[in-house]
Amino acid sequence: MSDVYDLHIDTDVNVQLSDCRQEDARAVFGVLDHYYLLEDAETPSPAGTGPVTTVWMATFDTAGGSREEVAPPALAGKVVATLTGGYHAVGEVEKVLAAGFDIESLQAVSGDQETEARLLLAPR
Repeated sequence: MSDVYDLHIDTDVNVQLSDCRQEDARAVFGVLDHYYLLEDAETPSPAGTGPVTTVWMATFDTAGGSREEVAPPALAGKVVATLTGGYHAVGEVEKVLAAGFDIESLQAVSGDQETEARLLLAPR
């Protein structure tokens, strides 16, 4: 295994947000975008052009980004967040979310190289 590969393994976390309003999804992604490097995001379809989006997805690189801490935004309601990636990276994203929101662990699924954490985020 090369040193370059070792430095970048397990740094990406896929974040899926569901059961929430679009504004709440944007608020959660905004917190993560100030802290980590946003690599990819799926934006909802504009109103009237397709099916209603119920899941918002983005991928963040936990090895990059500005590490800016921001005041936690107010959420209108609860948000279900599913984090998928390497153990360390998912743990880091959980810490950032816990600093800004009340979180409750709903489920964790561990694999050989990756883990999936399902969280319920609530406003403070």
